[in-house]
This record gives sequence, C-alpha cells and structure tokens, in this order.
Amino acid sequence: MNINKDIVFAEIAKIVDIDLEKTLGELNAIEKIVIANNAIQVYVNLIQPIQWIYPEIKKEIKSVLERIAPDYKQEIFIGEAEFDVSKRNILKNIKNIIAVASGKGGVGKSAISSNIASALSLAGAKVGILDGDVYGPSQPTMFGVAKEQYGMIEKNGVVMAVPVENYGIKIASMGLVMNRDEAAIVRGPMLAGYFAMLFEQIEWGDLDFLIFDLPPGTGDIQLTLTQKIPLTGAVVVTTPQEIALADVRRSIAMFNRVNVDLLGIVENMSYFVPEDMPDKKYYIFGKGGGAEIAENYGINLLGEVPLNISMRENNDGGKPIVLAGNSNQAEILKEITAKMVSEVRKKNYKTSLTQDLEISI
Repeated sequence: MNINKDIVFAEIAKIVDIDLEKTLGELNAIEKIVIANNAIQVYVNLIQPIQWIYPEIKKEIKSVLERIAPDYKQEIFIGEAEFDVSKRNILKNIKNIIAVASGKGGVGKSAISSNIASALSLAGAKVGILDGDVYGPSQPTMFGVAKEQYGMIEKNGVVMAVPVENYGIKIASMGLVMNRDEAAIVRGPMLAGYFAMLFEQIEWGDLDFLIFDLPPGTGDIQLTLTQKIPLTGAVVVTTPQEIALADVRRSIAMFNRVNVDLLGIVENMSYFVPEDMPDKKYYIFGKGGGAEIAENYGINLLGEVPLNISMRENNDGGKPIVLAGNSNQAEILKEITAKMVSEVRKKNYKTSLTQDLEISI
C-alpha cells in the first residue's frame, strides 16, 4: 500500500475518544501528520486532562499504524488541546478546580478529597488540595504535614505563601494558618479574610487540578466561596442514611443556584465487609441512598466506598490509603477518580466548542 498523509489521517480519524464518545476526526484532534525517511509522525491534541485517556489513544494509534504501515517507524506525540483560562481573575495557572462538598459533617468528605487528590497525582497530574474547613481542618493530618509552615516568596512586589508539599501534592489549609483554639472563635469578616488568603495569596504554580475541600453545609460561607472561585465542577459526598441524603439535596440545590456543574456523587461508608468473611456485606447505614439521589437528579453515582478501618488508620497516619499500596478500597477510590476525570473532560469539551482550534495536516 502506498502510504500518504490522507490515508493515515483517515484511519486515525476513526479512533474513538471513549470519554467524549466522538472520533478524533469529529474532535479535530489530529494536529499534524508527517511522513519522511520511512517514518510516520502523528501529532494529536486531546481535551484535557489527558493522563487517563493518553495510554488508550496511543495504543489505538499504534495499532492503526502497524496495520496500514508496518514497515514505517512510528512516532506518536499526544498533547493537550489549547484550553483558555485567561478569563479568570484568580487561579489562572490551574486548569481544573474541583470542589468536594457535603451537606453535613461526618460523612468522610475530607477523606474522599485527600484520596481523590492522591489518585490524581498517582496518574501523573500536578495536584494541589485546598482545605477550607475552618472548624475542622483535616488535610494537614491526612497528609502528615500538621507541623509544617508555609514558605514565603515575593511575586510582582506582592508577598505570597507557598503551599506545603508531601507525596508530590501541594497542600494549603486553614489548619496551617491558625491553631485549633483560634479556629473555634473566628467569625464574620475575619473568617472571610482567612478564606480569601487561601485562594488569593497562595502561589500554587501550574496545576492540572486543585481539589477544594469545602466546609460542610450550605450556608453563606459555602455560597460565597462557590461564587468567588471559578469551579470546573463539584463532587458531593454522602452516606446512605436518610439524614445525610436530605443534606445532599440541599448541596445540589446550592450548586444549581450558583451554576456549578455536578460531576457526581460519592457514597461513603456504603457497607462493611468483615476481613474474616469477605463474601459478606453489611449495610450499616442503609442501602442505595446515593444511587437513588443520583437517579432522581440525573447525576452520576461515581462510586460506593466501603467502611474500612484501614482508610481511617491511613488518614490518621498521614498517608491516604490510595498512596499506601494496592487494596480493594484504594482501587475503588481510583475508579471513582477516573469517572470524575471523565466528567471533567466532557465539561471541558463543551467549553472548548467556543474556542478556535487550528488544525494542520
């Protein structure tokens, strides 16, 4: 077969991006094809974030080239399609800002946040986590940095704080700004000032994701934060019990009110599996509540996380369970993160439709 750019383009254009359910041709993802010196170079730009879809798309392109041009050397270059965040007034170097919220406390929102951030980092993304829970900051403990302090730099004549870092994840928290006794008496303007510092006076650098661990509830603080911060979307954490589900409904209403897309629901503490009886499941807090809410509101159920002492031990010990090695719970949390990323890519694709992408062959 005589190989030329048109043939290669036509075959690669048939490859499907499984998140977006569209071909690379429909997505205008093929930037350039070069054939020279018995080698084929393929340049593809995918909707970000690409860390999860990258291996599959590269494998498919490789398979196509081996089929239509087996005697040619292959060079495959996959990058991110241009994505404009310049319209933001703050956090301009962060591609995706994800709020993790809960209508009530005690459902494990911070534990889910820390493990989502960890799973994102394990996949190769540049990640930060912002702990905005003034009355119960947990991320310094969960990442083992409770005794650390912010560094300081000067940028454009302004003094900025540098996040603490562990496991390759940047961490900023109310718990690193004030002590516990102080947190208990902070109110009104002082509280608003502390929050403003977290997202206006911290030098995060370039990030693929900033996970924002919101305070529990749906009051003025949460509304103010979601209005001020340019969120990509939100994840709501609940348990199966009815009292938690009632608060989830209020969280969904809050995000709808401020026009923030819901990426999905995570049901935590869904069931308990005894170590000596791995075939048994005990639904201690009820069953199916997260799935029911997801169906009623047309939102994805990202996953159900079992109740497990290992997760609590790792959170208290300063290393989220996703980072602690392979376990059933870690795999569930990684799957939840992958589903969330898929939703983020769908949202970013819709946004990209208003942007001009230059294609050359």
